Amino acid sequence: MLNRIKTPASLYLELGPRWLTFRLAYAFRLRSGLIRLQTPQYAWDARPLKHWLHPSIPSDSDSYAQWRKQNAPRFFFDSLRPERSNGNSVEGRGDTNQAIEEADRLLNGELKFFSHTYHQTGFPPNWHKDPITNHQLPTNLHWSQISDDYVAARRSWSLPKQPPHDRGLLRREEQEPSSQGHADIKYVWEPNRFAFAYALVRAYAATNDEKYPQAFWTLIRDWAEHNPPNTGPNWMDGQEIALRLMAWTFGFYAFIGAPSTTNLQISQFTQLLAAQAERIYQNIGYAISTRSNHTVSEAFGLWMVGLLFPELKDAEKYFNLGKRLLEEEAAKQIFPDGGYAMYSLNYHRFVLHLYLYAIQLGKLNRDTPSLRGRRSSARSNLMNWLGDCFAAKGKSAARNDEVEFSEELKKQIANSIHYLSHLIHPSTGQMPVYGSNDGALVLPLNNCDFTDYRPLLQLGSIIIAGQSMFEPGEWDEDVFWLCGAEIAKKDERRKKPVGDAFPNGGVYFLRGMNSRAVIRCTDFKSRPSHADQLHVDLWMGGDNVAIDAGTYLYSGEGLWRNGLARTSAHNTVTVDDKDQMTLVSRFTWTNWAKGKVLKQTGNLWQGEHDGYKPARHKRTVMALEGDRWMVVDDLTANEPHRYKLHWLLNDVPFETLMPPGANKEQNKNSLLLKYGMNTYKIETGLSSG
Repeated sequence: MLNRIKTPASLYLELGPRWLTFRLAYAFRLRSGLIRLQTPQYAWDARPLKHWLHPSIPSDSDSYAQWRKQNAPRFFFDSLRPERSNGNSVEGRGDTNQAIEEADRLLNGELKFFSHTYHQTGFPPNWHKDPITNHQLPTNLHWSQISDDYVAARRSWSLPKQPPHDRGLLRREEQEPSSQGHADIKYVWEPNRFAFAYALVRAYAATNDEKYPQAFWTLIRDWAEHNPPNTGPNWMDGQEIALRLMAWTFGFYAFIGAPSTTNLQISQFTQLLAAQAERIYQNIGYAISTRSNHTVSEAFGLWMVGLLFPELKDAEKYFNLGKRLLEEEAAKQIFPDGGYAMYSLNYHRFVLHLYLYAIQLGKLNRDTPSLRGRRSSARSNLMNWLGDCFAAKGKSAARNDEVEFSEELKKQIANSIHYLSHLIHPSTGQMPVYGSNDGALVLPLNNCDFTDYRPLLQLGSIIIAGQSMFEPGEWDEDVFWLCGAEIAKKDERRKKPVGDAFPNGGVYFLRGMNSRAVIRCTDFKSRPSHADQLHVDLWMGGDNVAIDAGTYLYSGEGLWRNGLARTSAHNTVTVDDKDQMTLVSRFTWTNWAKGKVLKQTGNLWQGEHDGYKPARHKRTVMALEGDRWMVVDDLTANEPHRYKLHWLLNDVPFETLMPPGANKEQNKNSLLLKYGMNTYKIETGLSSG
């Protein structure tokens, strides 16, 4: 009973009365069915193109397509047809075979998931089917009647019992659930983001083969046929819609000049886009309440639609709200030292891709006639009002009738690029897997691995500072697409700054001759994603030896129910098999553990946290000569406790050290890791007193 009382109190104190009030009201709207009245289901032909356009714009297909081709705002490229190219030639893009292969496999019914694994989905794919479990989500229900939690949605399934979380990371043979245990709605949403549109565009740029624009239009038509407005799982999440519109628009601009593109396809595209933009706007209050990448992505979606499709009667409304939120959220979510409020490097990349995309697109359209002079239509329902009420108040950082973003926002993005430049390994592009990492990559425009952050930092450095961060390579293709071929060829590099402490972002560094430790410790100012205070990542050269597992799934079964966010999945200590904080849902922690740095010198770092009070955990990390490292954990308490030291080492061959005369049990704390050509010795020990 005490815990039931403490949880709402903690939510109130940590997230505020406004958040709690909105979430309670939102839950009422869901359960009462009010939200179904506010975002009703309807057929596409019930709201034709004319319904969405400003009265002065022609709505028949031929006239509208002609108007669109003559009056469209600028994009990164006009079209990929040679006669309409603005200079973005294929030259300088590097190897195009990977994009062609991905596009061709898509046409053959194989779709790439999370920038890594191909699954057989058919062409077009089944837009509501999880390819891992073959589970089909409802296709006729209102989006609010469908759960994004697979555990709740699959209660009738027969599932194997999973081990409890307090056993920590289990041996591989102990943690193999069935394929049902791996279920997650993200496997349904991934194809619906249309990330493959970028591969189709890249393949078309390399070959001029009309099969790629034809495939694009076939997929959009099929998606519309199987996803009527506000019906099914692909209308549930405004962020998913925004990412889909981002990919659609990229393909639309690329293929509008293709011989296979028809005027009817152009007019239908705008109709589909307008309906989805309205859905984002109608429920953006929920995204704002998340205080996360969802807020940024949905604001971006509205801003982009309002900018690039000014012929829509609600374009000005979308543009203004999106612009205001993007400015405000940058100030809220990006910390002064460049760290990110979600305490996640992958989601940091996620929002930076959106901001860089928007900054460059705004720059291209600074001389385009703005949206001023257009009156948006009146609000049509209560949800719009609620969304605006929850949006942050106060003077915006920039006037909304300006297309470009404020210098203050650009400074915040520059701080983020600076922050990430310290975390990246320059020869591999890899980062520590800090915080949530579910495989999201919103701008797949290059051949680099998902774990390679060089494309992001190269793009950010050029857009913000006008200089590259790395030597030329395949990570330049993002620059090619967003900034042009000539900019992508420049090799004017900036000096890499040096820093060891980022207290807002919660990251500290110690460095050896050819190694480094990355330590997490912070006093949380926003919602934590993982219970990972005092976690240490250890890098030897380019090898990430002591690692973070990331996320994998949010909504799986047992261990896979966002289990890798828990303390036992991190390189730190648990007390009595508990987490450092209290997990009240898949994504929400209360009773936030407060980290405190006690000392930092050139070769020593010491900090503590209060997550197990009155027990105290203090950790000291020391860089010794010869790229040797010592980590000392001091645990003090007035009563006996069960302490567990957790180290997650990379999945490489190893052997247990066996000195002469010793037995295996006596030396189970000594290992040799064989990482490629390198061998590392790991020792652990215990003392008390």
